Formats: sequence, C-alpha cells, structure tokens
Amino acid sequence: MSDGKQSKASDFDPEVLRLFDQYVHGQIDRRGFLSSAARFAIGASGAAALLDALSPKFAQAQQVKPDDARIRVKSVDFPSPNGYGKARGYLAQPAKATAKSPVVLVAHENRGLNPHIEDIARRLALDGFIAFAPDALFPLGGYPGDEDAARDLFGKLDQAKTHEDFLAAAEWLAHVEGGNGRVGAVGFCYGGGIVNFLATRLPHLAAAAPFYGVAPPSEDVAKIKAEVLVVLAGNDERVNAGWPGYEAALKAAGTRYTLFQPAGTQHGFNNDTTPRYDKEAAGQAWSKTLALFDRTLRKSA
Repeated sequence: MSDGKQSKASDFDPEVLRLFDQYVHGQIDRRGFLSSAARFAIGASGAAALLDALSPKFAQAQQVKPDDARIRVKSVDFPSPNGYGKARGYLAQPAKATAKSPVVLVAHENRGLNPHIEDIARRLALDGFIAFAPDALFPLGGYPGDEDAARDLFGKLDQAKTHEDFLAAAEWLAHVEGGNGRVGAVGFCYGGGIVNFLATRLPHLAAAAPFYGVAPPSEDVAKIKAEVLVVLAGNDERVNAGWPGYEAALKAAGTRYTLFQPAGTQHGFNNDTTPRYDKEAAGQAWSKTLALFDRTLRKSA
C-alpha cells in the first residue's frame, strides 16, 4: 500500500473490511474502527493508515472533469413542498444534444453529494443522458467536503422529509428542459435504497438500478412499474439479507427484473475512489445499467 497504487480489497483482512463497512454506515465511530483495527496493524498509527487507505481518493478516480467541453453542469434549486421546502442538486447534460435526452436521477451514498457522485452524473451526461444528483444534505448546508463530517450531518436529517425531497427531484426531472420525459434512477448504498423507494412511489419511473441498496417493504413491491436491475455485492451480509424477500415479492408481482451479483465483490464495489472497487465487476454492472437505460429511456414519454 505504499507504492502509490490504488489498494485493492484483497490487500485487507476481511475483518478490516467488515469494520470499515460498519464505520461507513455509522455502526461504529472513528475511534471504534481504530481501536478494533489496531490488531491488524502496528499500533494506532498503523490503524489510522488502514483507515486512510480505505477512505475515498476522489481526485485520482475522477473520470470526467467538470469543465469538459462535451457537457454542461450547474447547481439547480427545486421546490420540495412536502420535504424541506427547497432542495438543490447537480445537473449534468450533453453540451450539444440534437434531440430531447433521456433523464436519470442519481442518488448518492450516506455522505451527500460528494465529488464521486458528481462524477457519476458527468459520466452519464457523456453517454447522452441528462443526469440530476440531488444533495440530501442541502438543508443542513450541503456536502461539507469531509466524509466524516458528512456522515455526522447525515444522521441529523429528517428522513421522511429527505425522501420527499428525492420524490420532488424526480418530479422536477421529469419536466426538465431538454428532457424526453422518460425517467430512470440509479443509486448506491443509501442511494440504492432511495431508488428502491422511488420505484415503489413513482409509477412513471421507467427504469431503476439500485446498487447494493436496502430492499423496499415487500408489501410495496407490487407498486413497482419500472424495469429493475438489482446490483448486489457477493460479500455483503447486511444488504443481501433482504434480497430473498425482495425477489419473492418481485416474482409475485410479475415485475421485470434482473439480478447482477458478481462473486467475491464487496459492498461499494462500483465506487472507484476506494479499495473496495472491483474494476471488472464495476464495468459489467455499469454496462448493464447503461443498457437498461438505453432500452427503456431513449424514446418519448
């Protein structure tokens, strides 16, 4: 981990990865991680080095620069009368679209709209989509630029209002200038759960790609009208425990769905800013996501 190259999940003991997952999802704090991980390192400084190696490296993973001439990006405020009143998101779109473009909502992880999610939106814009990534932390000042601070802020959100903000974002996006009215959604971790939620609440949602997200209540699954691509990691006990019930409900409802679960992958394997990233699996998952959106969104509503 000292040669300047990106670390891989296989560089870490599985227990360290489990501890990091608990840390990322608020089950233990920074001190708890360092204390528990110390036995896998040499002293406290070694545990801190483990945490640093596992933490996001946004700059080195960026694929599309904000000033790329092929796209246009800006922040947009939108009304959310049933949520926090006013919300904000990051809009990325093709710079020279020759026809109305399909639209995709991008739902972030549990740290708000960080640079990685903005990059995801820009990647979609390069593929011809209008992408909109709401920032759930906007009512509390927005993404603070620090993952620990963002995670702390996230715990202070009123999730009922936040869910309404995402619904309002999807409604705004359905009528965005230059859009063709066909809406899809992709989200990661917390955002995967948001995509599952949106699918149960929005009959006009055409496509949903939840990446390792918490399953919706089984009784709500019959409301899903979207085609669903469920992406799960191979090693993710916390999220995967909900899949059997989710799949049973999807089958009972006759919902069109596909599961992609590459073996040996960790929760967060699509996030190329951390060592949990699996290049091959992420590439396959993203290709399947784009194929879903191409098939379902590239036509007028």
